[in-house]
Amino acid sequence: MSGTRTGRPAAVTGIGLVTPAGVGAQETWRRVCAGRPATAEDPELARAPVNLSCRVRGFDPRRHVGGTRPWQDDRFTQFALAAAREAVQDAALDPRGWDGARIAVVLGSAAGGIGTYETQHNKLMDTGHRAVSPLTLPAFLPNMAAGRLAIDLGVHGPVLHTATACASGATALATAAMLLDSDACDIAVAGGSDAMVTPLCATAFAAAGALSRHDGDPAGASRPFDAARDGFVLAEGAGVLVLERAADANARRAPVRALLAGHGSTADAHHAVAPRPDGRWLRAAAEQALARAGAAPADVDHVNAHGTGTQLNDGTEAAVLRELFGSGGPSVTSAKGVLGHTMGAAGAVEAALTALTVQRATVPPTANFHKPDPGTSDLDIVYGAARPQPVGLALSNSSGFGGHNVVLAFTPSNG
Repeated sequence: MSGTRTGRPAAVTGIGLVTPAGVGAQETWRRVCAGRPATAEDPELARAPVNLSCRVRGFDPRRHVGGTRPWQDDRFTQFALAAAREAVQDAALDPRGWDGARIAVVLGSAAGGIGTYETQHNKLMDTGHRAVSPLTLPAFLPNMAAGRLAIDLGVHGPVLHTATACASGATALATAAMLLDSDACDIAVAGGSDAMVTPLCATAFAAAGALSRHDGDPAGASRPFDAARDGFVLAEGAGVLVLERAADANARRAPVRALLAGHGSTADAHHAVAPRPDGRWLRAAAEQALARAGAAPADVDHVNAHGTGTQLNDGTEAAVLRELFGSGGPSVTSAKGVLGHTMGAAGAVEAALTALTVQRATVPPTANFHKPDPGTSDLDIVYGAARPQPVGLALSNSSGFGGHNVVLAFTPSNG
């Protein structure tokens, strides 16, 4: 690699996923690699302007969360609990035996328990204050998923919530890496979760012109980088990773999926919802991540793009990739063609997929990519089928309303 590393890499020793592609990391990975979109018509959005979504199918709180009253938690917390437990188990860790004071939880969410908020607000308006549940705030408050994870896992170290819109999960991972590097913890359970497939959210995004309206073709609605793209598909889910200092992971002979070798975070300071057209600060975030990894743009083999399927995002991101890497450059994929946009979970879900890409030397395809437009024609977008490819360095891009940009850099565990 080129350059001088400015931070210590964090080992990804565990991955847990709850997504529209499946409950569990393996189910999600298989469907994403198969390129089978999860978009479907959603009866619960029948009165919304757009009735398409990517929901997590087959998720049963009693089975996947357990306990005596899993319904007390909002769906976004339920997803986070299930994903975190899978990640901790995948890391070969037992919370009953760890020093909780040296464990951190960092969880991102764009909207917290918005489903609970909508339900209880409707009860208040329709029936009156006596109908409102006393559990409304513990279920709705955005920090409660992180708090519930701390209770569930016996964590007494830093327990933080990050909120940078659709970059929230990636911000959580960057924050966790900094906590590890500063010796504030020895293990970090970090990621993102959101359950924003609700009538209010669907209506609001549709009013903003952000959602795809391919109503006659649900499976083909989410089209990252395609010339016919017309918006994203609203989705839900969670992604949680276990991070440790690489030396600590090696000392306990932990299974290491990949190394989080660098991270960069910037703000556009341009517009509330639109990306800065020249992508200057997304590029700066990528350059920060590469500098921390001791790498240069020429070292990058793969980019897991934010790739929402909106005209503005994909056009801006494509321009940044061309500026960084030139024509062709590294392979590029977006998981949102399969998963839709999982909002605050997206950065963590896609970071997990990027780590698996590095570990398994396989790049999943971009579903529904058929024809590039002039702005995307010179990118090496993987489509049609998964591509076998050794990956020595991969970037995972995330952006969010408010102008947030986060880029994470991953390398193989032996790199």
